[in-house]
Amino acid sequence: MTDNGRAALFMTASMAMFAIEDAFIKALAQAMPVWQLLAMTGILGMTVFWLRLARRRQPLWTRALLHPMVVLRNLGEVVGAISFVTALAIGELSSTSAILQVLPLTLVLGAALFLGEKVGWRRWASVVVGFAGVLLILRPGTAAFQPAMIWALLGVAGLTMRDLATRRVPKGVPSDQLSASAYGAMVLGGLALGLASGQSAVAVDPWQLGLLGGTVIFGVLGYATLVAASRLGEASSVAPFRYTRLAFALFVAAVVFGERPDLPMLLGAGMIALAGGYAMWREARVRRPPPAEPVDGMIRSVQR
Repeated sequence: MTDNGRAALFMTASMAMFAIEDAFIKALAQAMPVWQLLAMTGILGMTVFWLRLARRRQPLWTRALLHPMVVLRNLGEVVGAISFVTALAIGELSSTSAILQVLPLTLVLGAALFLGEKVGWRRWASVVVGFAGVLLILRPGTAAFQPAMIWALLGVAGLTMRDLATRRVPKGVPSDQLSASAYGAMVLGGLALGLASGQSAVAVDPWQLGLLGGTVIFGVLGYATLVAASRLGEASSVAPFRYTRLAFALFVAAVVFGERPDLPMLLGAGMIALAGGYAMWREARVRRPPPAEPVDGMIRSVQR
């Protein structure tokens, strides 16, 4: 099997694990306040990355984490996490997961508007198609509209801010340190939400502890296989396989939670997946260094 083939398998496995993690989060969010779930998940996640840093003899904290882009990234992480978990708690897993898949398209939009990146008409067209899919899922003004999906859209906005800020984080900040600080920010965000909402913490039974452990385990495994896929294969070949997460989410939503998405929702999800997959593939192709060919004794880049 080629490296791209193995990378595709890693990416597909990663998306399956993330879909299972989402199911665990939804089950937990129905049994405890959102703020408590975020705080507990943040503590466990920060511990995992702290152990990774300790094994590599790297510090958990440095002044580099006070860089404005790191702070902005963590703020986006907190907004995205609170909104996404709230959407899972009060809405459907299938619809929430489908709207989350519009993230690559909002990144294209954000990069063009805020980072000054050039975007061709093909990716602009994919953005339009993807947002048309979102409207098909939301169907505002109709009986099918789910107010919970507003939280999913806020989650996408927060995660978009996180990923755009990540592109401007100084290169010297280790990835594990950045991840640990994001989980730490999630703890603070969860506690602040708890104070603002006035909700009391609930006792956690062994079953919920198991779900919480599963959330962390599948999240970390999903992250590890995602990194492996990204390092092993070409981005343009691997990127579209990120959308297998939607298929896994629909399956889990149907089997575990008994959800039955209607035809417009499935069509909207399909439009988002096709548009987002194309946008990711196209961006990977555009970012790939152009091949060079000799012309009259000189090297000329092949213009795309």
